[in-house]
Formats: sequence, structure tokens, C-alpha cells
Amino acid sequence: MLVQPYLCYEGRCEEAVEFYKGTLGATVIMMMRFRDSPDQSMCPTDQKEKIMHASLRIGESVIMASDGRCSGQAKFEGIALSLEVADDAEAKARFAALAAGGQITMPLMPTFWTSSFGMVNDKFGVAWMVSVKAD
Repeated sequence: MLVQPYLCYEGRCEEAVEFYKGTLGATVIMMMRFRDSPDQSMCPTDQKEKIMHASLRIGESVIMASDGRCSGQAKFEGIALSLEVADDAEAKARFAALAAGGQITMPLMPTFWTSSFGMVNDKFGVAWMVSVKAD
């Protein structure tokens, strides 16, 4: 059994994919636009270039994403993605990259369980918890 997050960016998916490629080294496993759907009845004419489905590999994890209904109102509430990195230098770099255009909700700092932990909402509103892997 496997649980993977599926995030709907409501019209900003392609921008998010490019952002995660740059900030987290994500690689695109698969991307399909609405124009590529075998059932065109589900694809509004003005949204053919939007992302119907994408799968991204980030480290050992896969995140799936879409433009959803292209409402422009993405809401990521009550969830956070946890990014575990190898050391403090990587935590600092990834945290800063995710924070660009976003909002820091807890600065990156030492805690009783790890040498670096912080929380940030990226520019799309996705909450991230960045943490150094505890030994």
C-alpha cells in the first residue's frame, strides 16, 4: 500500500512544477495536458493547455499534481508536506528556496528533536515542514 499526495493548483500547476524543479530538484515522471485526454468532453476549450495530471519525483517521494478545475482558488488547508534533508546546509537552502514568494510560519531553527526544523508556506500556499533527518 502507498499513500501519495495529490495537489490541485487550480490553474498554476505548470508554474508549480517549474518551481519545484528549481527549488527541490524535482523531476517530471509524467505530465498530461487536458488536450491529450481521450475524452475531450471533460475538457473546456479554454483549458486545453492546462495540466490534467503530473507526477513529480522529489528525492525518494512522488507527488502528483493537476490544475484541477482551473478555478484560480487553490486551497491547501490542514495539511503540510514534510521535507526531510541530510544536513543543516541543505535544510537552509531548501527552506530559503521554498520561502521565496511565500510565507515563513516558523523560522528554521534547532529543536530538541533535530538540528534544524522550520515551517513555510510556498508561493502557492502549500505548507512545508523542513527538517534535518535525526540520527
